[in-house]
Order: sequence, then structure tokens, then C-alpha cells
Amino acid sequence: MLLGMVDDPRVVLIKLADRLHNMRTIYALPIPKAEAVAQETLAVWCSLASRLGVWALKAELEDLCFAVLQPQVFMKIRSELTSMWNSTSKDKSMRRSSIRSDLLASTKEVHATSTHDLFSSNDQEQSNMEDLLQAVLPFDLFLDRRRRSDFLNNLQSNSEASIRKPKIVDDAAIALTSLAACEEELQQELLITTSYIPGMEVRLSSRLKSLYSIYCKMKRKRVGIRQVYDARALRVIVGDKNGALHGPAVRSCYSILDIVHRLWTPIDGEFDDYIINPKGSGYQSLHTAVQASDSSPLEVQIRTQRMHEYAEYGLAAHWLYKESSVNTGSGMGNKIKQSTSYASSSSEDEITDGVPSKYISMKVGHPVLRIDGNHLLAAVIVSIEKGGKELLVAVRFTLEASEDVAERRSSFQLKRWEAYARLHKKVTEKWWCAPGHGDWSTNLEKYTLCRDGIYHKQDQFGRLLPTFIQIIDLTEEEEEEYWMVVSAVFEGKETSTLTSESSNGDRSTSDLPISTPLSDPINNKVHLLRTMLQWEEQVRRRASVAERSLGSLTDPILREVAIICWPYGKIMRMSTGSTAADAGRRMGVDGKLLWVNGQLVLPQTELKDGDIVEVRT
Repeated sequence: MLLGMVDDPRVVLIKLADRLHNMRTIYALPIPKAEAVAQETLAVWCSLASRLGVWALKAELEDLCFAVLQPQVFMKIRSELTSMWNSTSKDKSMRRSSIRSDLLASTKEVHATSTHDLFSSNDQEQSNMEDLLQAVLPFDLFLDRRRRSDFLNNLQSNSEASIRKPKIVDDAAIALTSLAACEEELQQELLITTSYIPGMEVRLSSRLKSLYSIYCKMKRKRVGIRQVYDARALRVIVGDKNGALHGPAVRSCYSILDIVHRLWTPIDGEFDDYIINPKGSGYQSLHTAVQASDSSPLEVQIRTQRMHEYAEYGLAAHWLYKESSVNTGSGMGNKIKQSTSYASSSSEDEITDGVPSKYISMKVGHPVLRIDGNHLLAAVIVSIEKGGKELLVAVRFTLEASEDVAERRSSFQLKRWEAYARLHKKVTEKWWCAPGHGDWSTNLEKYTLCRDGIYHKQDQFGRLLPTFIQIIDLTEEEEEEYWMVVSAVFEGKETSTLTSESSNGDRSTSDLPISTPLSDPINNKVHLLRTMLQWEEQVRRRASVAERSLGSLTDPILREVAIICWPYGKIMRMSTGSTAADAGRRMGVDGKLLWVNGQLVLPQTELKDGDIVEVRT
């Protein structure tokens, strides 16, 4: 199936749709058979849907499996969420989450407790399981507002007609209604507010976190359900005209962040700025958690269209940064949490003498960004005082940094480092050394490290202001490049030579086959095959571990590998242990030199899954 879907991905989409239909109607099967199908779906098909990026379908499949395999926990989580989100509940404010202790206690018995223990008769078994499956909302309700509205109106009509629905189905409707209300409230606020750029297209979407994901997060982080702030979430995507207005779109993201924080009360320590400091995968977005109008947590994500496309389809795809163990950057994945309450204390970093460990290695001249509302300005550290608890920062008011943030990964990074370096040189030559020193375009400001782990501006009266700075996390390559530019600027050298040397180095880093318009489909095919092979290996490894734990000696690993013949993209299956010479004989080019993954190899080189084999003349 995997090799067939590489040629036509619609194969696996049909299989996923078929499995989704089977899970929606699984109540018709005997309980043991239903549990077996649900376990297989959770282990294989949900994982495959995640790899393919079909997130909404994956979430529904997970909840359907969760309802079959762990119905008691499913009902407890759904009931607790309803008590949080039901604004008509009079005693909601007096209720506090007791689910964590119950949940952790019940999970010890969950694997030993089958669905047989929940119901007293076969008819009741089928009836109750059908109710649980009906409480799982169809994934397309979150993709189509009109369908969601029709769904809620239909439930309302049934209620008015005294058509009784199971309580758990009503609870699911309450969850969807609360999400729709939050989305409508934010949309109305955006329509009447002119803070964001006029004419900028803003698109809203929403989702409810699957109950299975909530359950896994509670177990993983050992927190209560009220600490799962992303159980419901809104996403705001700012249009950037296919990248033409990406800089203004970044400023618009911070404007919308102000709108969100004025509309709802932010939760202390739950603001993550991945735009200034992207994750290691390159993921960029603003994440904030707020208390919505119903006094329950709500997560809001804000990003530009380009950031969204990169997150969904690029290297920052959700399955990649969730499941990959490869570290693609040393320092880009660090979170810098900011709180709207300066007195709050929430930091996940190790503290040394009151200073988070990530700030210990700061140097004078390190680049930072000054954030005041939607204004992003370039700045550098002038001095470090009191062991890093206070910073003196030089801000250049004519150096707008939104474009720098938007294009941080571009090939023009050296020019931006040069701007920071020249600011650092200017302050050094002028001997400015105290807050208030500067000229019409540059000013020195004092920033104090607060208990929330963020450096906030301090005025002449010692008061903390909303303005703050974000320390730019540099990868090892970026740090080396930045200080090389600083050295060149201080010595009066031109940085153009550094640019040319860097570009020459980039051109010689890879000898992989060159991509052309004709070869793009082949490249896509290669990428898809390698992705599926990685997924298959992961699933088989889990199956092997499970079988060993059960005392089984079965070896699930297939005795073959799949390679790609370049440049036509033909997939060739060979036995495990086959060499480049074996591939050459199969390709009819016995005795010729072969390149594997862009490198010339010896004939006895053993081939692996996903290798690209090429004959060059």
C-alpha cells in the first residue's frame, strides 16, 4: 500500500476515509472486535494520518478510538470540559478540577478494564457505545462554518421539539457552542478595531483539541485539565499578499495580539513569541493563552500566511517537530515566555543567582529586539549589570525590525547583522554609557529582569513599563556569522567579501541531483517515499517492542528495501543487504559508476530504504 500511494496518494486517502467510516459505525460490532479494530486504528491509521498532515481527520479518529477503548475516562474528560465551558452553570465558578486525581487513578485500571465491565447487557453495550461515538464531533465541522452552524441549529431544533439526546452528546454540543462564541466575539472585535493594517486580510479558524490529546498531555505533563490551556483554540492568519507585505503583516500580528489581550484577560506566563525566536524546525507564530468571557482558558495563535504555509506544509509540519528526534538548530527552539503581569513568577529555565541559564552567556553587543505594541526596533546590549539582572540597551528608532523578523532565514542576513554591528560601534565610539544618552535616532534604555523571566523597560522613576525586549536566540552558525560581521565593522572592513565567501560556501555544500521543473514531481515522489518509510519503520519498531513485552518472538521487519532510480523516479524493491552493484545489474548498467544520494560509492556499498541511485555518464 505504501509503495502504491507514492505513485498516487489518493490510495491512502481512500483507506483513511474508509477507516473513518468504519470507526463511526463500529458500535455494530461485538465489543472485543470493536476494541481490536480501535487499537489497530490508534496505532497505525492515526499515526499515518498525522504523517500525511490530515490533522482534523486524525483528531476524530483518535477520539473515536478513545471512546471505544477507555469510555470511562472519555466521559469524565468530556463532562469536566462541559462544566468549564458551560456559561449557564451557576456553580461553575465554585467548581475546581478534580479530574486529575480521578483520572490518574482510573488509568491504572483502564488497560485491565474492558468495555464489558461498563454495561450489563449486549443491547445496553451497543446503545451506550453508539452514544459515545455520537459525542465525537465530525472533523469537517471545524473546516466549514456554515456546516457547524447548521449542526448547532439542528441540535437546537431537536431540543425545542423535546427530542431527547444523551447527556454526553449535549456536552459535545456545549463545547462546540463555546468555541463558536469565542470565535464570533473575536471576529466582531477585529471588525470594529482599526489597529491592524486597513485592507489586510485576516482569516479566523478554530478547533477543539481531541479528548485523547488532552488525556495524553495531562499524563505527560502531570497537570490538571484546567492547566491544558489549548483544549480549545483560535487561529488568526494575516494575509501577506503572497509574501509581498510580509513585513507589515508581522506588525499586524502584534497589533492583533494587543486586540486579543484587551478583549480577554491574558494568563500569566503563557505568551510564547516564536516569531522573533522560531522553533528549531523554523516554526513561527505568536501563542497566547487567555481567560475567555466564560472565565475558561482559550489559546490564540497568530501568524502570517507565509508562516502558516510553512508550518502546515514545510519543514515545520506538525508531525515533524512533534515526532522527529533530529535537532535542527541549537538555540532556535528555546521558549522565551512573557507575562502580562510583571510580578508573576513562571519560568521553566534553570535559575542561577536569579538569572535564567539561557541569559548567562549574553555578551555586550548581542542583538535584541525592542517591542512596544506593534513596533519592533533593532537594539543591542551595551552593558550587563548585577550579574545579568539589569541591561543597558541601545535602541535605534530608525531601524524598523519587522522585515528582519519576517526574513530571518533569508540569504540577506549578513546585511542585517551589519546594521546591529554599526549601532554597537556608534554607541562605543560616542562613549554613551547611561540611560538617556543618545541623539535624535539612538537612545540608551535600562531594562530589568522581572520574575516572569522577561526584561522590561524601567523609567527614570524606577517604574516598569509595558515595553520589553526579546533576546534573539542565535544558532551556532548565526552566532559565528554575527560576531564575524561585528569584527569586520569595527575594523573598518567591507562586509561584501563576507557575503561572497558565504554564498560560495553554500554552493559547494551539496552535490545532490539538481531540481528542474521536470524533476519536481520526482523530488516530491522521493520525499513522500522517504516520509512513508520513516513512518513504517517507527510503527514496526513499536510493534516489535510490544511483541517482545508479550513474550512473542515474531520478527515483524520485512526483508526488503525500496530505492529510487534517478532521474525517472522508478521505485525498485530489493532484498535487504543488496549493494550498489546489485542495483546496477537490476538497472541494466552493470559495471558502470553509481551515485547514491548524490555521492559516488563503491560497488559493495549496502543500500538502505529511500536511497536515490543514479547512473552518470
